[in-house]
Amino acid sequence: MIMSPADDFLRIAGDFQLGGLETEAQHPLTMDLSHLANENLPQALQLMRQVDLQALRRMEAAGAGISALAEAIRRTFAAGRRVYLCGCGATGRLALSLEIFCRQGVLPWPGEDRVRAFMAGGDLALIKAIETFEDHPEYGARQLEELGFEDGDLLISPTEGGETPWVIGATERAAEMSRNPPWFLYCNPDDVLCRAAERSRRVIENPRIMKLNLAVGPMAISGSTRMQASTVLEAAIGFALLHAQDPAKAAGETGRLRALVETHDGLFLRPFIEAESAVYARGGHVLYHSAPFGITVVTDTTERAPTFSLAPFENQNDPAAPLSWCHFFVPDQHEALAAWRSLLGREPRTLEWAAVSHLAGAAVLHGYDLSAGVIARRQRRLGGAKEDVFGIGGGAGRVEWSLGQARHVAEFQASLFQTHLMLKMWLNIHSTLVMGRLGRYLDNLMTYVKPSNNKLIDRAVRYVRLLAQKRSGTPPPYETVVRALFTERERMQVGEPIVLKTLAALGIPLEDTR
Repeated sequence: MIMSPADDFLRIAGDFQLGGLETEAQHPLTMDLSHLANENLPQALQLMRQVDLQALRRMEAAGAGISALAEAIRRTFAAGRRVYLCGCGATGRLALSLEIFCRQGVLPWPGEDRVRAFMAGGDLALIKAIETFEDHPEYGARQLEELGFEDGDLLISPTEGGETPWVIGATERAAEMSRNPPWFLYCNPDDVLCRAAERSRRVIENPRIMKLNLAVGPMAISGSTRMQASTVLEAAIGFALLHAQDPAKAAGETGRLRALVETHDGLFLRPFIEAESAVYARGGHVLYHSAPFGITVVTDTTERAPTFSLAPFENQNDPAAPLSWCHFFVPDQHEALAAWRSLLGREPRTLEWAAVSHLAGAAVLHGYDLSAGVIARRQRRLGGAKEDVFGIGGGAGRVEWSLGQARHVAEFQASLFQTHLMLKMWLNIHSTLVMGRLGRYLDNLMTYVKPSNNKLIDRAVRYVRLLAQKRSGTPPPYETVVRALFTERERMQVGEPIVLKTLAALGIPLEDTR
């Protein structure tokens, strides 16, 4: 008997029903965020800042654990070994960001190849999601080995939910290969996580793996762990690297970051949110550029595609690929590979495995142009129309914003790493509220979530049932929703809301979900 894709998922769905996790819950402060993004932008900005502050206050309790991680890094470097970082999706991008910060001297280990990072799907996944990759623990183990991980090296594995199979595969393999125990960082309470996923329980109970729990509560947008969860993970690892020569100092860094957020309300973002959302509303496009903050800006612009079901950055070798709403380019670079080298601070790493090279190999990566040459390429595709340009400049303690007539300079006392973290939080708020003004989520639920892996399939099913329950008082059966969702997924075009389409297929009027 031939199994349908829906049957295949239902067979293993119990391993991916994660609605009980804090990172998947709806945040009570943002239940009306989609409305506020359009009707009261200052209040929406203040609420999102409050969610960031809540996360940072909870993170402060983990100061001793961050110092212990810094000590593990110190011992690794003292022994002449390397530190490896790995992650999937948003945590993969934060891992690459931290390696880049080390190469640039933002963190104090430049130019020695002492810190190596890799993400599920290779460097191409920085700007384009590699479908289903995170569901394969064996891929994580293989990437770790191929990057040169050896006995004595240290692996640091951030995973927002604490249940990503790819990250767990890499972590368990590191525990087998090295006497230096890997560190597993995650953002859900241990007891809840152990009940939700056997693979998570296996890691948490493994005495050969060190754990750092950074549970910070629900995200501003339900399940959007690119926001608060990835912020605290990037900050914790960055602070540990920053103070690896004096680990005790790492514990106090979170309080200093929280104080920065408390003294800067972010209301200056309002005209930029209004301007960028207006560009998209009239069918226009935006080009971002930043020399000092390239990796942080490219991360936010990239993550909009999977979060809100937008077209990703397009492959320039595919004339049929739809143009992304926004794109990023590296100033002063005019050739695609040179732009990749400038952004990463090294040669890009790709996966040339027979099974995945057509998705993540060098030939594919070279088609993604992050150089200034992409401006003319996109202009030709747009029939000569020019795109609006969003520039983000500055340096340590200074971020300069420019889009159309909107201008602002944010100044504060901070290191360059702290400045990157502040910019990350501001950009996350900015892009989320831009998308809220364009109807890309409902309340604080990602109705445009792209069900490209098992966790996201379950998330979409959960949102359908939740919105249906708001109307009828009784959610439709899980299996019924799964089958309807898989049918709609086959028909779905780029930029369509799978959750709302599935609701309609089940006969639930969309206006009744509001």
